[in-house]
Formats: sequence, C-alpha cells, structure tokens
Amino acid sequence: MSLYRLDASIRVEGSHSRAIADIVEQEWRNAHPGEPVIRRHVGVDPIPATAWATAVFAGRTPVESRTGEQQAAQALAATLTDELIAADALLFAAPLYNFGVSQHFKAWVDMVVTDPRMAAGTQPILAGKPAVLVTVRGGNYRAGTPRKGWDHATGWMRRILADVWNLDLKVVEADFTQVGVNPALDRFTDLARQLRQEADEQARRHGRELGTAVPMAPPKAA
Repeated sequence: MSLYRLDASIRVEGSHSRAIADIVEQEWRNAHPGEPVIRRHVGVDPIPATAWATAVFAGRTPVESRTGEQQAAQALAATLTDELIAADALLFAAPLYNFGVSQHFKAWVDMVVTDPRMAAGTQPILAGKPAVLVTVRGGNYRAGTPRKGWDHATGWMRRILADVWNLDLKVVEADFTQVGVNPALDRFTDLARQLRQEADEQARRHGRELGTAVPMAPPKAA
C-alpha cells in the first residue's frame, strides 16, 4: 500500500492545510505503518509556468518534430500521472488563495490532464481510488455568512477530483485560519477554535477511512 500526498501551500511552517493533512496522513500511517508516502510539494516546488502550454502543443506536434522542451514537458506530465496511478490512496492539501484555486494546484492539474491517459473522453483511470482533499480558508464563506459564494476554489477542486477523475473523495474544510493574524477577525476567536476542532476531528475520521479503504480496480480497456 502507498499514499500519494500533494501540498499546495506556499508555506511549510505555519501552514494550516499541511497541519490538517498531517492528521489525515498519520491516521493512514496507523493502518499502514512503514508503507511509502509519495510526496509532491507544488507550493514550494511549483510546476514551471510554461510547462502546460508546451505539453499541449507537443501533443499536436509529430513525434519526430518535437523539441527537447516539448519532450521534457510531456515527460513531466507522464511522471505526475504515474505518481497518481501507482498510489493506493491520495491526499491533497490546498488552501484558498484570493478567493480562488491555488495557481500551483491548478498548474499541476493542467499538466496531469495533458497526459493521454487522463485526456478528456478517456475512461477515468483513477476511478474509485480513495482520496481526501483538505482545504482551508482564511475567512468564512459558508452558507449564512456575508461572503457566502466567495470561495471559488473548493467547488472546482471537487469537480476535478470527484466528477472528472471519479475519485472516491472525502473533503475536510477549515475556516477562519486568519483569526489571530488579521485583527479584524479577533471577534471570531471562539468560533474559529470550534471550527478547527471540528476540522481536525473530520481529518481523523477521513484519515481512518482512507487507511481502511480498498481501491477499486481500474476500468478495463474496451
């Protein structure tokens, strides 16, 4: 058994998404001690900004005419996809940045879908694979809050991971991570503590579920 973990935070120390993902990972490790964890830190080691366009055009270029840069971009896409396919369980940690998807997470997704095995119209090669998405938000954008609907990231990530890639996805969401940092949010200290406790417990539960999940066999080619 192996776990693939992707972190999209631009921070290492003090990252809330990493801290909650650590809980998920530990629960998985409790079920699979000594088993490997494949890591990719796209927040601190980002996908090159030009790689996606290069890979796209490489796919439209005859093999014999592809440049070294195009070949390298395609090789990167293949490596990223290989990591997902090889793992038995998946863990993604991606914070909300400026009300949208982390550019690092988006660049990683864009590269993966350039691989022919992940192309639109193909059978989802990752279908049924157990996965957990951890996402954190500095404010609170849930139903009933003044900024409901300002989170333009979580829905998109769910769409890609659950609906396009057909992962068996569980999601952990934590709000008000800027409480204690932004003085304007000080009045929400008690609520932020409560929400974090709930998120941590949800992470433990989903981590245990991830540790006991049995991946579905990939669909057979027609």
